[in-house]
Amino acid sequence: MIKTRLYNPYVSVDCVVFGFDGKELKVLLIERHIQEKNSDYNDKKLPGSIIYMDENLDEAASRVLTELTGLKNIPLSQFQSFGDPRRSGDPRDILWLEKTTHTKIERIVTIGYVALIKINRKITLNSEDKSANWHDVDDIEKMHLAFDHLQIIRRGLEYIKHWLNVEPELMFKLLPRKFTLSQLRLLYDAVNQTTSDVRNFQKKVKQWDNLVVLDEFEKNVPHRAARLYKYKSNG
Repeated sequence: MIKTRLYNPYVSVDCVVFGFDGKELKVLLIERHIQEKNSDYNDKKLPGSIIYMDENLDEAASRVLTELTGLKNIPLSQFQSFGDPRRSGDPRDILWLEKTTHTKIERIVTIGYVALIKINRKITLNSEDKSANWHDVDDIEKMHLAFDHLQIIRRGLEYIKHWLNVEPELMFKLLPRKFTLSQLRLLYDAVNQTTSDVRNFQKKVKQWDNLVVLDEFEKNVPHRAARLYKYKSNG
């Protein structure tokens, strides 16, 4: 006998998954299509949904992310709750959520989760559902996003900036094991939404104790081969 799981219509989870592809910082969004009387409305949203009554928040976040994107075993961190009574300014949002969950929704509080991952061949989205896609973080201000998801993404970005300032070694997990200073600068600028002066950046990072200079250079590149570096963990 299949157990029917009941939704908790007042609490949801939303996952802000940032990915670095070697050049740019991206965020994972879901394409949303709403059929209206005389036309269709299209926008984008974070991977998220309301939780079940019998699951905890961490379980819900992992489940929702996997169901909507196919991503598994992503290290999600809870970073903030969003409970403004007016967080859904467009009546389409609640109507869409009620239709997709077959549940009556009133005020809804969402718990934000964030992840920062390296986009590579191991990170594959669900091939059967094409609605989940990576988008440049620089483009989100111009997008139509559901609910208050623009605000949630902004807060998530602030969180990872602080996170990497406190634990800078996490940044190096997004780079190849051996990397160039240009690759490191691209990542640093992508996360901090800035454009560093090349010489000043090189001076700054060369003072980092855990940055190891290698007697190796790039291979098979169409430009002058750059020196390689690696990060040495204190652990």
